[in-house]
Amino acid sequence: MALEITDANFEETVLKSDKPVVVDFWAAWCGPCRMVGPIIDEISTEYEGKAVVGKVDVDANQEFAAKYGVRNIPTVLVFQNGEVVGRQVGVAPKNAYAEAIDALL
Repeated sequence: MALEITDANFEETVLKSDKPVVVDFWAAWCGPCRMVGPIIDEISTEYEGKAVVGKVDVDANQEFAAKYGVRNIPTVLVFQNGEVVGRQVGVAPKNAYAEAIDALL
């Protein structure tokens, strides 16, 4: 399962990670988010130990969604060394997320 990332642990989990980080910005009421969620969970299992994969509930955690200009959900951001190196807005196939991680490994 993907990590639950909050405003409180975002900096430690995402920005200070020495591995690539995939963050899914989502909300419970968002239909397309429910399509992306299982894909993100699969990726978190497949890349365990190689990348950090987590989800931010934008209803409960708005600070970093605002900071990174997340206006539409789902938005998946890819971070490396604390910087955004990839952005996918909307639903994408699993290989789109996997390729983004593979490019950083």
